[in-house]
Amino acid sequence: MTTPVTPVLREMRWWDIDSVLELEKDLFPEDAWSRGMFWSELAHSRGPEATRRYVVAEEGERLVGYAGLASAGELADVQTIAVARDYWGTGLGSVLLTELLRAATAFECAEVMLECRIDNIRAQKLYERFGFEAIGFRRGYYQPGNVDALVMRLTTASDSGSAAVSTSERGTEING
Repeated sequence: MTTPVTPVLREMRWWDIDSVLELEKDLFPEDAWSRGMFWSELAHSRGPEATRRYVVAEEGERLVGYAGLASAGELADVQTIAVARDYWGTGLGSVLLTELLRAATAFECAEVMLECRIDNIRAQKLYERFGFEAIGFRRGYYQPGNVDALVMRLTTASDSGSAAVSTSERGTEING
């Protein structure tokens, strides 16, 4: 396992899209998001009516991860989490997910949902450590590869009042 990192997290901005797309195409070659998809998400991430939170992780000048969350009412949806391959096992995925759960709390969401490729065991283990539970499948969700998605949900602990608080006591280490 690699030494834990302390990346700098900051809000994703339009000028990050090229670097994000490079990482996106490397990690998700069959179902990478388009430039337009990121532009659309970022259009909803600023101002008093914002319903999105997108962040990037930088180590020096290099973008090594990114993540995004959408909210609607009391429901948040993890849209994406990506970590550069050479940063797998460093804890960066946990750092990014923790930030998304903070955003869900700020949006006053009681429930956080996500879809995860059925063959992405590494991501599933991360989500399970944070308290997400599998609740179903979406057949052929990831196209064009026709890969199923595992649908997972995290509900706010009734005594904590927020998704981030209910998960902050859980371990956040990613084991390679």
